[in-house]
Amino acid sequence: MFECEDDPAVFSCDTLPSDLRFMATVANGYIGTRIYSDIMHINGVYNGERGDCCRADVPSTVNIRLTVPDESTAKKTFTLNTRTGTFYSTTETKDFVVTQQIFAHRSQVHLMVLIITLERMAISKEQLTVEIKSMFVPHSQNIDFMRGPDFMQAMYIHGETLIPEVKGAARQSVHMISMPLPESLTLLSTEQSRSWIFLTAVADTEERAKECFVEGQTLVQSNQLYSSHVLAWATLWKQSCISLRGCRKLNQALHGCLYYVLSALPPMKPTDFQYIGLSPGGLSNGGNGEDYFGHIFWDQEIWLYPIVLAFYPELAAILLKNRIRTLPAAKSIAVQQGFLGAKYPWESAVTGFEVCNEDIYGLKEIHINSDISFAFQQYFYLTQDLVFFRDKGGWDVVCSIAEFWSSRVTWNPSEMCYEIKGVMPPDEYQSDVNNSAFTAVGAKYSLQFATELASHLQIAVPSEWMKIAEKIKVPFDPEKQYHPEFDGYKSGDVVKQADVVLLGYPLMYHMSPQVRKNDLVMYEAVTDPEGPAMTWSMFAIGWLELKNATQAQQQLNKCYSNIQEPFKVWSENADGSGAVNFLTGMGGFLQTVVFGYTGFRITKNCLLFDPIIPEDIDELQITGINYLGNILQLQLSKEQATIVLMRCCEVQHMPLEVVLRDSGRTFVLNRDQPVSFLLGPGKIQNRCNADSSELCTKL
Repeated sequence: MFECEDDPAVFSCDTLPSDLRFMATVANGYIGTRIYSDIMHINGVYNGERGDCCRADVPSTVNIRLTVPDESTAKKTFTLNTRTGTFYSTTETKDFVVTQQIFAHRSQVHLMVLIITLERMAISKEQLTVEIKSMFVPHSQNIDFMRGPDFMQAMYIHGETLIPEVKGAARQSVHMISMPLPESLTLLSTEQSRSWIFLTAVADTEERAKECFVEGQTLVQSNQLYSSHVLAWATLWKQSCISLRGCRKLNQALHGCLYYVLSALPPMKPTDFQYIGLSPGGLSNGGNGEDYFGHIFWDQEIWLYPIVLAFYPELAAILLKNRIRTLPAAKSIAVQQGFLGAKYPWESAVTGFEVCNEDIYGLKEIHINSDISFAFQQYFYLTQDLVFFRDKGGWDVVCSIAEFWSSRVTWNPSEMCYEIKGVMPPDEYQSDVNNSAFTAVGAKYSLQFATELASHLQIAVPSEWMKIAEKIKVPFDPEKQYHPEFDGYKSGDVVKQADVVLLGYPLMYHMSPQVRKNDLVMYEAVTDPEGPAMTWSMFAIGWLELKNATQAQQQLNKCYSNIQEPFKVWSENADGSGAVNFLTGMGGFLQTVVFGYTGFRITKNCLLFDPIIPEDIDELQITGINYLGNILQLQLSKEQATIVLMRCCEVQHMPLEVVLRDSGRTFVLNRDQPVSFLLGPGKIQNRCNADSSELCTKL
């Protein structure tokens, strides 16, 4: 195998992975497929009731094989270009080059596209014939497809899922129009090159599928189909770019992670479909019995959401809107379990009811509620978007979660505190413990944020919420100066994954540096080395907080074992087992750079920073960080940081300033005017007093 030496965003090889689970994926938030897989998946299309619910298989029209003359002596190359969201398969002989392109159109999201190009390389005028073997079969184990009348000489099939997610719910419809593939293609002796474009349009109605197919044909006729797709990806990358100098391996990994996460997200523009959310395996995976069935977990809010929020607050809002949409189901679950407010399911699909196939997780792993509330809190602190909470349902979620926690706690008169009993913490090796530290802090934050937000909205809430928050028990050992994972935790007990270390980040729970270090040392030693991929990123961020870059890199380096070559596909576990393509691990990895190296922390009144650069990186540049509607770029070198205001808030200009913690010096951020200073802690905030701010841009 070999990799492209020029562009860290292009992954190439001459041999495909032996395990086809690690093939590249192409997706656009609505439709996705794993290259050379027999199936595609569609956002929000699931089959099966409750615990049997999984993403429904849709037959793939782009899974083909080409047979080329003199193939035994040909050079083959397989390439994923993450900049354009396109997979290429190229066969090159001395006379011809045959190229196959596959992509899910980034802006015309109902289109999956296959392009085959034959190009003459030599003076020879012989014609070239390539045989096509399609793996497409118009059937599915989850959808009762039937053939309809052809449309514009293309095949039309349609059907409904077999079993709804909950009894009485409507079965979901799928309509697909695809151009038929011939048995062969021929480049005539008079032609130098020629391309054939094969469109597939998928939608939930016949009318919409036909509209999308016509739109695609129009783009083909105007020669804009591929260029519009490339432009859409370029626009997306322009808003979220992480580049560095000094560590090619990390550079490639970051490009791969961002690509796969962005592939699973919908377009920035309004769409004609209800986006369901981010699942651990992304949109291309999640069939029956694999990749967590395509369900939505805490992975979305804790592991993936922070990256989406930092670069794309509009897309973060879409993730939150799905939690708003499913609030009625969460309220129903709370009633069923005997509590107030709303109890979100551990695993969800379309309806918002519990679809986990093991009851214990839905009943016990209730930190999902505070994970969701924390995501809403971070959105508010980053955007100050009160309209979202007042008029679009955000408050209803935050309030309902606070109501739940107020009814879920029990008072312990002997310890004079509120307890949360009988839970499963993030460490899923424990299934029924009292006072999980992570669960407790999350509940505390949920109640505090609901009270704070109510004040902004001028809504009266029970004063009891703050009293409970103040007295929720968070286990702490005063002798060893660390946080036990739960009441009765014994030092040395093996922990499945990141748990207590999440108190420091992302929760930012107040503790001394020594306690933070003790937590890291204690749990690093006992965390299962075979645990899921995202864990080590959180340890890395913790060590970066403490300015121990060497220890941080040791933890981050563990993640590379989960990155499967050649297309940088992540496996949940280091041995290749578990879910693929594991977006959860990618989210943690990206957070190490975006929040770990920079020290960015989203707080109530400011965006904190405290950068540190590891030895193997010479320069780091992160473009597209959002704060209060402004777009920022951060450049880091070994000794200096530079912040550039790239775009000002379009709705209401909120002048920003940089305040350095140690010196107290203040610098106004003016558009396109870099502000540079020596590495050190500080904050970005609304400019309080422009007259007293220094206008210099250099220390």
